[in-house]
Amino acid sequence: MKRILIVDDAATVRMYHRKILVDAGYAVEEAVNGIEALEKAIQTTFDLFVVDVNMPLLNGYGFLCELRKQDVPQSPAIMVSTEAADSDRTLAYQAGANDYLIKPVKPKQLLTHVRLLLGEVRE
Repeated sequence: MKRILIVDDAATVRMYHRKILVDAGYAVEEAVNGIEALEKAIQTTFDLFVVDVNMPLLNGYGFLCELRKQDVPQSPAIMVSTEAADSDRTLAYQAGANDYLIKPVKPKQLLTHVRLLLGEVRE
């Protein structure tokens, strides 16, 4: 079973993403900020990260920058944010994101991007 870490300071967003992903058959863990996410990512291997941009302590950009410096298996990351400017998307990719989605994300849209990054082709 593929393991996904949701990183978002908003409990409602974590619950929303968790339901979509668990219902689709993924194992899901959560972190409320980039520091907690980094600790979990160093201790455990995840197949994918779904990361918010704006969080306290360490934002999504900072989390991905730090994660990409670590000597751990590097898994793809989807940045999910309310920030819709091209500059935000550019910052996400520079930080190490593989994909960028604007909130609110529809369930089918999220699953399409998750499956693409996990290399799962569905007929």
